[in-house]
Order: sequence, then structure tokens, then C-alpha cells
Amino acid sequence: MDLEPGVYQNHVKKESWRTVLTLAYQSLGVVYGDLSTSPLYVYRNTFAEDIEHSDGNKEIYGVLSFVFWTLTLVPLLKYVFIVLRADDNGEGGTFALYSLLCRHARVSSLPNCQLADEELSEYKKDSVVLTPKTGFGSCLKYTLEKHRVLQRFLLVLALVGACMVIGDGVLTPAISVFSAVSGLELSMSEKHHKYVELPVVCIILIGLFALQHYGTHRVGFLFAPIVLTWLFCISAIGIYNIYRWDPHVYRALSPHYMYHFLRKTEKEGWMSLGGILLCITGSEAMFADLGHFSQLSIKIAFTAVVYPALILAYMGQAAYLSKHHDMEHVGFYVSVPEKLRCPVLVIAVLAAVVGSQAIITGTFSIIKQCSALGCFPKVKIVHTSSKIHGQIYIPEINWILMLLCLAVTLGFRDTKGLGNASGLAVITVMLVTSCLMSLVIVLCWHRNVFFAICFVFFFGTIEALYFSASLIKFREGAWVPIALSAIFMIAMHVWHYGTIKKYEFDVQNKVSINWLLSLGPSLGIVRVRGIGVIHTELVSGIPAIFSHFVTNLLAFHQVLIFLCIKCVPVPHVKPEERFLVGRVGPKECRLYRCIVRYGYRDIHKDDIDFENDLVCSIAQFIRFGRTGSNKTIEELRKDEDKMTVVGSYFTHADGIQISGDDVSNVEPVGPSELREINPSPVIKPQKRVRFIMPESPKIDASAREELQELMEAREAGIAYILGHSYVKAKHGSSALKKLVIDYGYEFLRRNSRASTYAFSLPHACTLEVGMVYQV
Repeated sequence: MDLEPGVYQNHVKKESWRTVLTLAYQSLGVVYGDLSTSPLYVYRNTFAEDIEHSDGNKEIYGVLSFVFWTLTLVPLLKYVFIVLRADDNGEGGTFALYSLLCRHARVSSLPNCQLADEELSEYKKDSVVLTPKTGFGSCLKYTLEKHRVLQRFLLVLALVGACMVIGDGVLTPAISVFSAVSGLELSMSEKHHKYVELPVVCIILIGLFALQHYGTHRVGFLFAPIVLTWLFCISAIGIYNIYRWDPHVYRALSPHYMYHFLRKTEKEGWMSLGGILLCITGSEAMFADLGHFSQLSIKIAFTAVVYPALILAYMGQAAYLSKHHDMEHVGFYVSVPEKLRCPVLVIAVLAAVVGSQAIITGTFSIIKQCSALGCFPKVKIVHTSSKIHGQIYIPEINWILMLLCLAVTLGFRDTKGLGNASGLAVITVMLVTSCLMSLVIVLCWHRNVFFAICFVFFFGTIEALYFSASLIKFREGAWVPIALSAIFMIAMHVWHYGTIKKYEFDVQNKVSINWLLSLGPSLGIVRVRGIGVIHTELVSGIPAIFSHFVTNLLAFHQVLIFLCIKCVPVPHVKPEERFLVGRVGPKECRLYRCIVRYGYRDIHKDDIDFENDLVCSIAQFIRFGRTGSNKTIEELRKDEDKMTVVGSYFTHADGIQISGDDVSNVEPVGPSELREINPSPVIKPQKRVRFIMPESPKIDASAREELQELMEAREAGIAYILGHSYVKAKHGSSALKKLVIDYGYEFLRRNSRASTYAFSLPHACTLEVGMVYQV
């Protein structure tokens, strides 16, 4: 649930206790909204069908014992004490684990990876060692790197977790709001209740999704107080019920009550575990939201506030039910004193909305990460806050989620089916986390394989038990997350497969350096003032689309930049390491390659800021680049693979800065003496652009001339040349491949954004050229 990536990092030593406690307080509204509302529906779903509440109280005590130990072993032991330590430079979640494994075993699904990416500071943070210390770890690393099937399986595993999170984004708002509104049944007759409850739930859900585009930054400060008030209410009501109805209910926390429960209820008791499972709904958020807070703050919030409040709430409900055996509906609101039901109902609805908001934002975040890693079509991403960059809104996904959420709400019409569906989605994500964690323990932490086996066996056994109990309810609602995940998985794999095939086509058909040299310095065409930015996915070589341009266009820009915008398997890339710049061909051709690297949680810059960064990175490269001109073909080929790391212009106080008459203030510069390089006095530009550079080191004449040309070209303007590709399956391809490429991938491409959409390119400065890819 992506609210503020990169702001709160996992450096506890630098944080004061005041900061830690503030973050712990804020995490209540962001992380624990879903988990805190689970008492609304756990007992209701557990006793809905499979088991009945009898006079002996073995059922209610057994359920309480299961709830207590499930909360203790999974959220507390597994997540708080183990999984939270597996952060990816402060970030958490399924893709954080996958990213860690990609860096340690080189199993990344991204086609345009480079060795230079491994030099990133985030890549090597915390003393990352690529070679495991244990013999089994080395063998496992070699096996994963050798077999493509295992790499694909690892990707599928991560995508299954991502798809189940998306499915949870559909189901959690429905079951949370439905359970909160279910309190109305105690204040009106059943005849009127069935006509009131469903419309109220639908209205709240429509309002929740309709307001997503405004963001939560305006009301986000209310989230923590709402959840804290809710936790105080359920814990206070729990203490009251314990004191009044059954002060000895704490005895049910003993594990032997679980044994007696399963012995008495047998198969029905096992099937009821699907309802008990709902008590840990939202636990994965502790790990997924790690990037917004710190490990210590999340641990303090859970162990000191959330965990005790939930235990008291469940114990209080059990104490009340132990003295009331003739209840028609076993639910949360029956244990609430009658005078408090109305205010508690209002607080419950608000808490359900907060919990739903967190999972919806988390769904947006996971889709953004999938898209960045090339596993989901490009979508429109709107940043709803200028200060908190992690608050995003994806219009297409938002409306799809709303329609699906309303569909399951109207389809099930109660919390029983919704609970069966939500439980399977939750436990599947946890199983995926356990599997990936076992690999992280061996490959990233370099621990003995015995620890990994113990981890996956202990927690995997618990989760497999709940998974089987959820899966047995396939016809009663568990089919919903499976169907949703299957649809999203097919779309993701089709897009990923098409993207890989398209990149392979580009690599196989790239133009040789010999062809470029045969054209001469002018490339055989008229060179006019301006900068031409050619977007390509290639990180080396000349794209085939460039030869298409040269063949069909009579004139081209005096400065050409092959721009590659790519994602690397780290959460964030520092601005000073953002750009990789190199030269293509001889110096006289004025051809450059610029690779812009982003992490999977980074915010992409747009328009003027990005243009300034791009031009200044080229200027910085020219300033420090080698000046040799008479080079052989072999030397040019070697130089083509040599890239220089250049940061954004504002990261170098002593570097080249850019200034223009349309900019009110010159960018801040360092303390060294500065001088300007002005454009040629013969030309009278409409917009004056200047490079401001330090006095030292001295710049030779050839570099100064090259900078002069770059500056004049920047004055004339920048044009973006984009290849509009149509991917077709080759003749003779199998029917399945034709179906995937010609229909599946083409449908997704037509209904998704262009790869450069995030940069808001002006239409007047954009040229699109169509090409057909036979893959």
C-alpha cells in the first residue's frame, strides 16, 4: 500500500524515539485498518454453516484458541520477527522479495539488464554479496541461473501473489463494509433489513471508489485516529464482556482446546478454519507497507496496540457467546451493549472505509510495480499529492475494481461467501511469501538450508492447513479469487511474452556500426538545428527504426539521442546515478545514447524537468568525455558499450547547469567561479539557452565546440521520435502463438498507454513512425 516510498527508510539508528512513536501512530491508519476490522466477521463466518454453538462451549473456546494462536504465530512471529527483516532497501512486499532474489541470483525477467546496473548503490546496499557462502546456496544459485524454467516459475510465483493482492482489493472493501453495516439487522426487522443493508453497502462502496481521484492526503490525518478509536472501542467492549460474562475465558487460550475442538467437530471443524483464517486478513500489509515506515515503528504499533486490542476483542466476544447459546446470528454486534451499538456502528463503518482505502491504494501500487517490471500493460498513473509521491490513482483499474466489487457484493449478498473468497486470497499471498522467504534465507541471508526448511515447513504447514480449508469452499465463493487471478495472470503473461518477443526482435535486427560509418558524419542526409530524441528499448546497438528514419526522411536533427527508459530491480535509483550516457559512432556524427534508470517504486519525471536533466547529462558527458576522434571500427564498438554515469543536473553543484530566459531563476550552483557559454551571435533565437559551467577543469576546443552545438540545438527545440510498433506472429507460427500475439497482445497494446506516456510529451513535438514486428 504505497503512500510514501523512499521517505521513511529502515534506518532505526538515525531515528529518535519521538520519530519512531510518531511513525507507529501513523501506521495504525495505513497498515492496520484491514486487520483491525477483522473482529466484525470472524465469528460470524466461522459459525455460519459448518459448526454450531452448543451448550458445552467447546466450539467457541476452540475457535478462540485457534484465533489466538493464529494471530500469535502468523502476524506476530512470522511477520514481525522474521519477514520484516527481509526488506529490499527499506521496501517490502512480494516484489521486494522477488527483487532481492533477482539481484542475488540474476534471475530477473527484465530483458535489458546491464552489468552497470549492479554498480548502483541501492543494488549493493547492506553489503550484498552475489555468491552465497554455503555450498547448497551456491548450488541453488547456479541452478536458478542455468534453468530458464525455474526462472519463469519464480516469476509466476511472484505474479500469483500480485494477482491475489489485486483479488483482495476487490473482496476486502466488500466484506469490510458489509460486515460493518450488518449491525443494522439488530435495529430493524428482517423484512426491512434485507431491503436496506444491500443498498447502503453499495452506496458506500460507490462513494469510496468515486472519491479515489481526490487522493487521501486531505483526510489521511484522520485515518490513524479512526483506527485507534476503533481499537479502543473493541478492546473496551472486550474487557467489559470478559468481566461481566466469563472472567475465566482466558483458559481457552490453551492449545489443548484446539485439539478438543477438532476432535468433537471433525470434518466440519476443519472446514470452519476458513472462517478463523479471516482473523489475519491484512497481516501482509505490515510487510507491504514497510517502505513508508520503519521496522521498529511497525513492530511497536502491532505488539503494543493492535495485537492486545484484537485478543481482548475476540476474548470478549467468546465470553459473551459462552453465556448465550440461543443466538440466531453469531456476530460482533450481538456482544456490543445495546446503548453503544449506534456509535460503534458509525465507528465500524469509518474503520472499514479506512481499511478498504489501504487495500485499494495497495492494489494501485502492486499494479504500478508490475507495469514497471514489464508484466502489466502501461496504465495512466495519477499522483494525487505533490508532497507524498506514493499516493497514486489509476483510473482504469479503479473503475474495474469498483465494478468487480459491486458484482461480488450483489452476487453473494452476505458475508459468508465473501469470507470464503477473501480467505483464499489472503492465505495464497502468505504461502507465496513463505516460499520466497525460504529462498531469501539461503540466497540473500546466506543461512544454512536447515533454517529455510524449518521456516517453510513450520509456517507452510499452518498456511497449508488453512489453504485446504479455504479451497474446499470452492463452490461457496472460493472460486472468485481464483477466477480473478486467472484473468489477471493471463493478461500479465501475454503482455510479458509479447514484450520479450518484441525486444528480441529489436536485438536481432539492430543496425551495425559499419552501416553507420558508411553514411559519413552527416549520415547522408541534411542535418538541421534541433535535438532529435529517438525512443528505443535497446541498451546497446542502433535500433532498426533509425535506419527506417534515415531512409525515408530528407532531413534530421543535428544532435540525435537514443533514449532508453528502463526499470531496474531495485526500489529506488538515486538521482546522481539516474543517467547512463555514451557515444554512438564517431564523435562527428553527434549521436549519443542515454539510458535513464528508474526503480520499481520511483516517480518518473516529466516535460521540462526531464528535458533539462537529459540535455545536462549529455553536456556533462561531453565535458568529461574523451576527445579522441580518429578511431577504428573495433574501438568504436568498444566505446559503444562504455557508458558514463551522470546524475541529474541539480545533483552536481559543481557541474554544468542550464539556464534560459523563460526560467525565472537560474538553477542553484556551487561555490566555484562560474562562466557562461553563450550561443552564436549570428543566430537570434526565440528562446535563449545557456550552459553555466565551473571555471575548472579547463575544457578543450573540440569539447567546447560540441557543447556549442548542443546548446544551439537545445535552443531550436527537442523533437521526440517514437516507433509505433505492430507486433505480428511469423508465418508458420503455432495457433497458440498467433492467438497470444495477434489477438491477446495486440488487444492489450491498443487499450494501454504508450511506453512514454508518463513523460507527458507535447504532441506538437512528437513524431510517430509505424513498424511491423514479425516475432
